Amino acid sequence: MSAEREKEYKPFHEFVKRFRKNRLAVGAMFVILILFVVATLFYVFEVTGVNFPYGPNKTNVSEKLQGPSWAHPLGTDNLGRDVLTRMLHGTRISLLVGFVAVGVSITIGIVIGSAAGYFGSWVDSVLMRFVDVVMCFPRFFLILTVVALLKPNFWNVMVVIGLTSWTGTARFVRAEFLSLKGRDFVVAAKALGAGHARVMFRHILPNALAPVLVSATLGVAGAILTEAGLSFLGFGVMPPRPTWGNILSNGRNYIFDAWWLTVFPGIAILVTVLAFNLFGEGLRDALDPRLKIE
Repeated sequence: MSAEREKEYKPFHEFVKRFRKNRLAVGAMFVILILFVVATLFYVFEVTGVNFPYGPNKTNVSEKLQGPSWAHPLGTDNLGRDVLTRMLHGTRISLLVGFVAVGVSITIGIVIGSAAGYFGSWVDSVLMRFVDVVMCFPRFFLILTVVALLKPNFWNVMVVIGLTSWTGTARFVRAEFLSLKGRDFVVAAKALGAGHARVMFRHILPNALAPVLVSATLGVAGAILTEAGLSFLGFGVMPPRPTWGNILSNGRNYIFDAWWLTVFPGIAILVTVLAFNLFGEGLRDALDPRLKIE
């Protein structure tokens, strides 16, 4: 027979093909990979005691507030600490805050959204009214209030950001469950005797993760920005642990004398948040089955 064989559909290959066509998203992905490499490398340096190019907390008052130079490419702060070194070490803190906070928020959002969408009826009404109540509070001011009541530290910041940013994920997951729970494969699983937990997390949830993945990627950018804002206001990760936010906060006192203390951390935050946003947008477009591939 001369009939051509039907080309096998490979979802992953189609996803890669769609994603590669978005050059901004591909470029953002490489920026994120570089940030991960830097964060991992300088974590190893910190654990092994290697100070490269300088120690993140090494002070030298005789070199304080020096502008960018060969010795200090991004200048020094008011204590003579190398800004480049502190920013490189701060990369790990910013990424860790972003991913842990998003991990907490995604977990809570999936549990609440799954239960609301799957069971419906009064369960859906109660959970969604709770989501509406949480969304009524201004998120950043709620975070400020909670952090002010607790001791500002690294772990509190991550958990508080995660506990206040799950509502969007819950609504995404609920919508996906409402559209999927009546499909044939779900009905078949129930007919075969599968329990509620198995149907929810083994059959429905894997098919509802595409928008959650996009939401998580965009959420990392939001968490990084929130941490930077908290640190800038003095409620985030406390010195001497370096973060982009507290470096920026320290620089506001010398904004007219040492511009590099605000410009370079600001650029780092801008580039990182923009990279995660562009990467998330690229994932959303690539995972959308309604888009045609030319």
